[in-house]
Formats: sequence, structure tokens, C-alpha cells
Amino acid sequence: MWKSLVKSKTGLMGLVLVLLVVFLALAADFISPHDPNKLNIERKLLPPAWVDGGSSEFLFGTDQLGRDILSRIIYGSRITLLVAFFGTVLAGIIGVTLGAIAGYYGEIIDTVIMRFVDIQLAFPFILLAIFIVAVLGPGLRNIIIVAGISGWVQYARLTRGEILSVKEMEYIEAIRALGAKDGRIIVKHVLPNVISPVIVVATLGMARIILMEASLSFLGLGVPANIPTWGRMLSESKVHIFTTPSLAIAPTIAITLTVLSVNLLGDWLRDYLDPKLDV
Repeated sequence: MWKSLVKSKTGLMGLVLVLLVVFLALAADFISPHDPNKLNIERKLLPPAWVDGGSSEFLFGTDQLGRDILSRIIYGSRITLLVAFFGTVLAGIIGVTLGAIAGYYGEIIDTVIMRFVDIQLAFPFILLAIFIVAVLGPGLRNIIIVAGISGWVQYARLTRGEILSVKEMEYIEAIRALGAKDGRIIVKHVLPNVISPVIVVATLGMARIILMEASLSFLGLGVPANIPTWGRMLSESKVHIFTTPSLAIAPTIAITLTVLSVNLLGDWLRDYLDPKLDV
């Protein structure tokens, strides 16, 4: 696996960038140069340090309230990773469970679950997320719930399709003939053989959740305002986009690189776990 990753330059770059974001999130308290919420009106709207008028004390400049942009970028990575990881886990648990039940039992159970999938797919992803947040209210826990509810259908469809083919194989028939119960067959003998594509979907789905969290924060529907997020930083930069473009450039680069790194890593995982491809 490591040899395959080293051969894939894009996959290796994706892993390095992901590890960098994880490091920033874990070490934010130690490497952040300033308190991300500390106000300093006298130093507001400073440009980056390499631009005329900038200060080496604030490497990426300051926002409209004099808060250090670099510190807010570093702390904002925490919310991004928390929502992406736990949202993906929740969506995977719901989707794999329902997809496994639908694919294994079929008939009316399969029909009911798949109709729920079709109904949810009829709604645009971001509109569905906005609707759920409007009902539940903003907050970190609710954003994670939104990510899980809005993202489970991909896992359900994939798991159902894989199980429909696996459950008809001879070894499953033999296990069933030996008297094994359905729950044991699904957990011990069916799911392990369909988990590889689920991992790939989960990796790529994290990028979608990162964009969802940034979009909701941009609209003011994310976590509370006292918690730095990249989406809210973009929203706050709208007024000063032409006078101080660094306010928007810094969070934009952070979101872009994070989404890109997750996608690159997901593409490599897809190639590595697909036995039909020569990696």
C-alpha cells in the first residue's frame, strides 16, 4: 500500500496536505501566533506582511475587527475536520446499515428504503442542508447531524448494490445452510466484502461535507459566531473584498487546498482498492 502511494504523486500530495491540516487542528493552541478572537481595532484591516503597510506581527494581516487572520485560519481547521469526520461517520453508519438491510432482505423492505433514497435525491444537497439546519437550529452538533442525514443515500445505494451480488454467492448459501443467522451473515461475511468501495465513497464524501459546512457558515447557519470558521471568514470579507482582498483569499485557499487534498487522496484510494485497475 505504501509503495502504491509513493508511486502516485497526486495521492502522496493529498496525504501530505491532509496531514498538514490535521496537524494545524491538533496543535492550534501551540502554533497559533495570537488569540483568534482577540480584538485590536487600532490594527484592523492590515494587509499581509509581504505587502506595503503590513506587519510581521500579523503574517496574513488582520480583519475588520483587528483579529489575526492566520490564527483564525488555524483554529478554523478544527471545525472543518470535526464536521467532516463525524459527519462522514454518521452518514456511513446510517447509509451502510439501511443499504445492507435493503440489499439483503429485498422485497418490500428494499422498496420502502429505496423510495426514501429517491425522495431525498430529488432535493439539491445544499438546499436540503439549509432546510434541516433551519429546523434544528445552528450549532456544531446539528451541523454534524445535517451532514449525516444529507449524505447517507450514497452509502445506502452503493451498499445495497454490492450486497445484491454478494448475497447470491455460493459461500453465503453454504453459511446460511449451516444455520447462521441473518445478522451474523451480514456483519461477518457480507459487509467485509463490500467495505472497500464504501471507504472510497467516504473519503470523497468528506470533501462534499467540508464545502457544505463552509456554505452554511457563509450563510450564518453554522456554528456560533465566536468560533472561527473558514466559511464565516469568507462571509465577513464581502464588504472589504476590493479594499482588503486578503480577507477572502486566505480562507478561500484553505478551503480549496483541503478539498483538493481529500479528493486526491480519495482518487488514489479508489485506484488502489479497485482490483480491475493496475496501480
